[in-house]
Amino acid sequence: MIRPLELLAPAKNLACGIAAIDHGADAVYIGAPRFGARASAGNSVADIASLCDYAHQFQAKVYVTVNTIIFDDELEATRQLLTELADARVDAILVQDMALVGNPASSFLPLTSSLPLHASTQTDNRTAEKVAWLRDLGFKRVVLARELSIDEIRAIHEAVPDVELEVFVHGALCVSYSGQCYASQYCFGRSANRGECAQFCRMQFDLVDADGRVIEHNRYLLSLKDLSQIDNLEALAEAGATSFKIEGRLKDADYVKNVTAAYSERLNLLVRRHPDRYRRASLGHCRYTFTPDLQKTFNRGYTNYFANGRRPDIASFDTPKAIGEFVGTVKEIRRDSFTVAGTARFANGDGLCFFASPSALQGFRVNRVEGNRLFPQHMPEKLRPGLRLYRNSDQEFDRLLSRPSAERKIPVTLSLRPTPDGFALSSGDVTVSIQSEHQTAEKPQRENIVRQLTKLGNTPYECHDVNIPADFNYFIPSSQLAELRRELVGRMGMMGRVGTMGRVSEMCNMGVRGDVHSAHSAHIAHPTYPIHLYNIANREAAAFYGVSTPSAYELHPTPEAVLMQCRHCLRYALGFCVRHGGRRPDWHEPLSLRLGDGRMFRLEFDCRHCQMNIYASNT
Repeated sequence: MIRPLELLAPAKNLACGIAAIDHGADAVYIGAPRFGARASAGNSVADIASLCDYAHQFQAKVYVTVNTIIFDDELEATRQLLTELADARVDAILVQDMALVGNPASSFLPLTSSLPLHASTQTDNRTAEKVAWLRDLGFKRVVLARELSIDEIRAIHEAVPDVELEVFVHGALCVSYSGQCYASQYCFGRSANRGECAQFCRMQFDLVDADGRVIEHNRYLLSLKDLSQIDNLEALAEAGATSFKIEGRLKDADYVKNVTAAYSERLNLLVRRHPDRYRRASLGHCRYTFTPDLQKTFNRGYTNYFANGRRPDIASFDTPKAIGEFVGTVKEIRRDSFTVAGTARFANGDGLCFFASPSALQGFRVNRVEGNRLFPQHMPEKLRPGLRLYRNSDQEFDRLLSRPSAERKIPVTLSLRPTPDGFALSSGDVTVSIQSEHQTAEKPQRENIVRQLTKLGNTPYECHDVNIPADFNYFIPSSQLAELRRELVGRMGMMGRVGTMGRVSEMCNMGVRGDVHSAHSAHIAHPTYPIHLYNIANREAAAFYGVSTPSAYELHPTPEAVLMQCRHCLRYALGFCVRHGGRRPDWHEPLSLRLGDGRMFRLEFDCRHCQMNIYASNT
């Protein structure tokens, strides 16, 4: 069976969502007005409905994030939101809070029974047992933890082949398993599970041992590079991944355009190599006015994370900021300018940066360019010959992306034929007809017919061929040809939208989602979890799990709670993991991270699970 592959792009807003579709996305995920895991990236239901209309023309899909934990006083507002999203014809919602699964023993039954459910990565999906449990709850798709290797993804797919697996392939990385990070709540009163992460992991720390000895000073020890799996798409597809997700619901349209186009082109290559195994999940092909280049988009340096097992270079200890592409080394310095040794071409306004010292990234703007001689707006004090230069703002590239930069069209073949009382025009399974007198043409009509029927203009379609019977010798007024064309285009657009929403309509008619009734007798997927890690924030989720009261950390912070669970390990990253061939450390554990304000966070190395846990220092 030929399997559809979906490129899933982020949408900060309607404009970004349309840009994602135009540049090759098969689906888009976007935040609702409330209850999305990026609190500052909410959108009106009207805009979401407009995005659905646009995406469904290409049989592309729109998924809406409703993936925060929900408090008791927000339950009714959430249910109303779900009603509005169903009316907007969204294709699925991403969920973290199990209140939205529905509890048959309660009077609160949300309308997720008419909306396909995707289990957000916030539900901490790292084992086949958890994925099977979610499937039994009625989840159609599970978004896997970013930390999983390709082999682990394959094992999950083989164990649970009847659920779609969505994997992150590009963008910023959370250092903690998603849904299991409470550091921002602990330090700043801002809950990551409520979409308000304060990016604790992008801060500077000292690494201190039990004797107070400083092992690392003022480094970004929890800041990871950005994910890039563009070279692993085929391996991920073979492992069973269905959807390839680009992170970035806070990113602007230029990021969405470039990254979506780069991954779409790579997926197209994969489909062309294996047409008997894969196809794209939506319709249409794209033409770009630019050459996609991931190095020109915001990144902290790239890593494929744990795709092929543990690697030592996944973190960006020296800066949490974008470095950009390497463009050469400083060659000669004058009073107001310098030259660059390299092959890169520069433009007025480019943003460049360099490391003046470890952990000290310095940036500047180029005011004027004369070949390889650059005149900065202000000459950087610490610039010196031999330093490596990076460009994190490319004016020429940004200028291309600021304009209309892609066109997406669905190729169609049109067929015109006479009927007993007029003419019919068809494309694929769609046919329209008009009543018209058959008038014998006095001169050949094919050229005019083709010209009129192929005026598809701003529609999503482009005509590759027009089939007309060899003996067709009728005169049809141009107005009637235009009427046929407009009606066919309208009908094809409607068919695309209906086809996309078929599963939702079917579920609405069923009234309930298939297996939801059996969910509440299922065992909890991770019975060894401390109770706060289930993120139970309301009475409905408490009833779902069979506990008496909500226990989320946001409601009941406990001093002994683990604040972060990380596959990233500082022992390993610094070369001191004996298990993986590192040298034996001379420090005395436990180690702690120390913020600039003096707050301490104890590290626990759980070697049995190859995991680093972070606790508040008073435990």
